[in-house]
Amino acid sequence: MKKYFTFSVLLRIVTACLLFWAIFHNPYDYYIILRWITFGVSLYCIYIAYGAKKKEWLFLFGMLSFIFNPIIPLHLSKDIWRFIDVISGIFLIVSMFFVKERD
Repeated sequence: MKKYFTFSVLLRIVTACLLFWAIFHNPYDYYIILRWITFGVSLYCIYIAYGAKKKEWLFLFGMLSFIFNPIIPLHLSKDIWRFIDVISGIFLIVSMFFVKERD
């Protein structure tokens, strides 16, 4: 029997919820932690996409990890970050249906 609720799916759901919550007013530390979480999850998804031989998703997750890179952060306005947060959350939700862990 196939497992649909895998570890990577759980990570993507939680991260997407955190990204959607980021459109509201939060303390600055929330965004720093969100950056680290999103960066880590996107790197893990790169690993999964590589194993699943999904090259187009490798590039997309690479872009996500570049945008949320906590080591060399991008400094953008709040409005742009809100847009990026929503698009990234939607992207993570959609990716659950296309990039799956191997059995």
